[in-house]
Amino acid sequence: MIDTTLRERESKSQPIRVGMVGAGAEGRAIALQLGSPVPGIRLVGIANRTLEHAEKAFSRAGFAGWRRSSSPIEAEKAIAAGNPVLTDDPSVLTACDAIDVIIEVTGTIDAAAWTCLRAFEHGKPVVLVNAELDSLLGPILKAKADRAGAILTHTDGDEPGVAMTLLRYLRSVGLRPVAAGNLKGMVDHYRTPETQREFAEKYGLNPKKTASFADATKLSMETTILSNATGFQAGRRGMYGPACKNVQEIAQLLPADQMLSTGLVDYALGAAPYTGAFVIVYEDSAPKQAQLAYYKLGEGPFYVFYTPYHLPHIQIASTIARAFIHRDATVAPIAGPVCEVISIAKRNLKTGEHLDGVGGFCAYGLIENTAAAREMAALPIGLSEGCVLTRDIGKDQAISFSDVSLPPDRISDRLWNEQAAKWPHSLPASPVPIAR
Repeated sequence: MIDTTLRERESKSQPIRVGMVGAGAEGRAIALQLGSPVPGIRLVGIANRTLEHAEKAFSRAGFAGWRRSSSPIEAEKAIAAGNPVLTDDPSVLTACDAIDVIIEVTGTIDAAAWTCLRAFEHGKPVVLVNAELDSLLGPILKAKADRAGAILTHTDGDEPGVAMTLLRYLRSVGLRPVAAGNLKGMVDHYRTPETQREFAEKYGLNPKKTASFADATKLSMETTILSNATGFQAGRRGMYGPACKNVQEIAQLLPADQMLSTGLVDYALGAAPYTGAFVIVYEDSAPKQAQLAYYKLGEGPFYVFYTPYHLPHIQIASTIARAFIHRDATVAPIAGPVCEVISIAKRNLKTGEHLDGVGGFCAYGLIENTAAAREMAALPIGLSEGCVLTRDIGKDQAISFSDVSLPPDRISDRLWNEQAAKWPHSLPASPVPIAR
């Protein structure tokens, strides 16, 4: 259906016009893929605070004739004339009538939140390739998108989208998903930008972001997004993450009682096929178990389905089309937060130290069920950057709001408070004491 509709739009010269905010490694990969071009979709604008990086993304993807634009009207005229646009101001894209969908791929939080809110004001769907923002503020941003009649979705190709696309398919054929998650090669909570520098430079990545891939923060963010989209919980802080040779073994390694009572998000460590996402379903009917055994899915009652790849720069096209054509979010929160990503000290930290956020030298993030996180007023890793410690914190100790002073005047703090107040869970919300 999507491919047919996109081909029709291509034949009628009515492509979905996409504006992208962010031109880092992932943004450049998306530009390269959409520049092929994808039938029925066109990348018509890039916003990036460093224009040279946006020019590099366009150039590498084979675009020509781009124009720098400083206003939505100027951008609209350029796009109408067949010229893609560059800007250092995301609001030029969010307010431009010649752009249908916004992709947010900066990895920032405050700046990305502003982009989302401005896009919603203009009724534009927003595709997040930003686990940092979605895991922290996805529920309240989804509520604001709904109120504005807009769509907010994380992307297919990133692990939460891969898992959710598979889960939705399994649910549609009458199976009962009870767990879902990632395949992860390794986890080392104490990796830093310095330990990851060589790897990052080899692949043209940011060392800090690469550290977040290794220290479990990104994993926790991705499974939090999946948790909020399914209602599944974490079995314990940080999840179980059983080591196994093949992902099909994971059904026997997670607690059956938790899968059946709450559903679980988790990950398989070191398991073939080493990339992608899995979903576990439960089937207790003996005749149906016999059929599944015949088709080589095992004896049950838990069965593993998986997708053996995740390709954000390629699979994002499906999310763009679904959001714009069908107003269907690939993966989005179903209500308030089910899980959060809390800050844990990577080393002994001293009073007066400034926390350096996701993938830094100070803290790693672990998934925690929201009720437990709220009970201890845990500091989300997404709010940690720039916070100043007001007391010593030991290595591997969770950091709470009472342990820090916050940077002044952040929209993320205000949105966090609004989210906590809207969904207080079973315990009183612990609002962020906004610094002024």
